[in-house]
Amino acid sequence: MLAFVLAGAQSAARVDPVRLIADVEALSAPAMEGRRTGTPGNQKAREFILERFRTLGLKPFGSSYEQKFSSGTANAANIVGMVRGTAQPEEFLLLTAHYDHLGVRNGALHPGADDNASGVAAMLEAAAYIAAHPLRRSVLFVAFDSEEQGLRGAKHFVAQPLVDLKRIKLMLNLDMVSRNDAGTIFAAGTSYHPELKDVVTRAAEGRKLKVAFGHDRPPKEAKGAADWTNQSDHGPFHAAGVRTLYYGVEDHADYHKPTDTADKIPRAFFAEVAELVLQTLIVADASA
Repeated sequence: MLAFVLAGAQSAARVDPVRLIADVEALSAPAMEGRRTGTPGNQKAREFILERFRTLGLKPFGSSYEQKFSSGTANAANIVGMVRGTAQPEEFLLLTAHYDHLGVRNGALHPGADDNASGVAAMLEAAAYIAAHPLRRSVLFVAFDSEEQGLRGAKHFVAQPLVDLKRIKLMLNLDMVSRNDAGTIFAAGTSYHPELKDVVTRAAEGRKLKVAFGHDRPPKEAKGAADWTNQSDHGPFHAAGVRTLYYGVEDHADYHKPTDTADKIPRAFFAEVAELVLQTLIVADASA
């Protein structure tokens, strides 16, 4: 697994680190009940994201921000907002993160701060910047529901796409992006699309981060490293032939446990990752 460290003079901050962590705290608060699909807590999380999309000025794709679907016996919905491109608006970049989590299990609340309130918060920060500074291509910001129940939200989007999948130049998925003891964020997908390694490297310039490539090949080929190709919402897009890139951290001691709380998130690292996410979209838009 390749890794590199980038440090030095940082570019001007475009992410609000206070709002970034406040969003994680809000989404992982007890009132959200762990955000399990079909629960009142999940609905509260949905309303939180919808209100932010409206406040930022993101436009619904069509008549509604919600792409509703059935997840087992529960009613579920992906939330989709758009910033129209300035030069090639009929081509799209997708920035995605799932907002559901495990809910309450055996009487214990699973708050899901890193998994995946962190991804949603980073997505919202990128949306805030791009809403004020549109890119050449249109950007769809998608908060998927029912990831924890088998990537059902992403599978529904791919089965009933809001845009022609061939017009998606990049799908960038975020799932667990706020915690790593070594200060490392992993970029998966470059084994399938080697040109994306340059995109990530350029996006990371000036950031105080360690970026590692990998987790996108079978374990036998990757010396035992787990293959994340189908482990989150980018999987169905990859299978459909869409160019995908995934940012995430390796599992930590609080993964899928009641102890995955916002107070354990290192603020500086998380803000750096959020800046990396935003810059990745900007670089991809310029080079796609």
